[in-house]
Amino acid sequence: MRRAGRRGRQAQEDCPMENGVGREPGVPEPPPTEGTSAPRPPRARPRLVFRTQLAHGSPTARIEGFTNVKELYGKIAEVFGISPTEVRGRGRRVTPIPGPSPAAVTGRWGQILFCTLNTHKVDMQKLLGGQIGLEDFIFAHVRGETKEVEVTKTEDALGLTITDNGAGYAFIKRIKEGSIINRLQTVCVGDSIEAINDHTIVGCRHYEVARMLRELPRAQPFTLRLVQPKKAFDMIGQRTRSSSKCPPESCVSSGKETLRLRAQGPAMLQEGPSTVEEEAARRVDDLLESYMGIRDCELAATMVEMAKCSPAAAALACALDSVLGEFAFPQEFVAEVWAAVCSPCSGQE
Repeated sequence: MRRAGRRGRQAQEDCPMENGVGREPGVPEPPPTEGTSAPRPPRARPRLVFRTQLAHGSPTARIEGFTNVKELYGKIAEVFGISPTEVRGRGRRVTPIPGPSPAAVTGRWGQILFCTLNTHKVDMQKLLGGQIGLEDFIFAHVRGETKEVEVTKTEDALGLTITDNGAGYAFIKRIKEGSIINRLQTVCVGDSIEAINDHTIVGCRHYEVARMLRELPRAQPFTLRLVQPKKAFDMIGQRTRSSSKCPPESCVSSGKETLRLRAQGPAMLQEGPSTVEEEAARRVDDLLESYMGIRDCELAATMVEMAKCSPAAAALACALDSVLGEFAFPQEFVAEVWAAVCSPCSGQE
């Protein structure tokens, strides 16, 4: 009896333990008895695959495995075999590298100016921002012809609203009717601003470009080097928008699950913004245009989230300074943002 007991104990020590009971190696786990629940397998992460085309025309391709905008552009450039563009830094020219280079994926997205969702046209209401609906179709607008235009600043404001693609290229999102730029027929919505007076601004954020243009002296001509997106025969961009009050510029439909891209950290699946959140983001986006000459739906959505967590405008100012201090938001702007989000009635005209 003792030997059998020792052998039994040794068998239990050598075999895997399952709820304190030894099980022989190779023997399948018995089915759960009535009244007990089997352990649930870990939930499989969904495989997110998006369809994409080049806006001027191409076959449909599929992309996956990206977590931010730069990686998204890199995947699009890779799947379509777009040759890379070498960016040698601010203040220098952008030089295309001849021939394909599979290893230089980080430079390939330099050929992509911006992306739109569910339309191949230069539609600034359909820009891809920080969120993509799981059923959205991505159209990539690539570099077309380069053009230079001379501008004389006769007023403080040029009439431009600028945004950027999140990957180093700022472009024109809106041209104010009756403005200086509106009188220049060669400048169009969707044009990327590559240089100011031969000083390349590739790599600058949209607010930096807007600040440079505001600081240019009056009555002194300057040169803009622009890159227009490559166009198909039916792709004519919208030139002006008379009113700053426009429909919400959210990139996704409300109530649908979306993929949110982040500059840092992994992408996250989440529900689309509610109607109230979309309206608050639209008001903040209008304030960004009014104060800074930029529009950025993702920045506006981020500021809405921060304002909702701030008990007062002063707390919002501290939060913005710690996270977005490079923008140098004026105090009156921050106060209006907090009022627009937390006291929407006072933020409406």
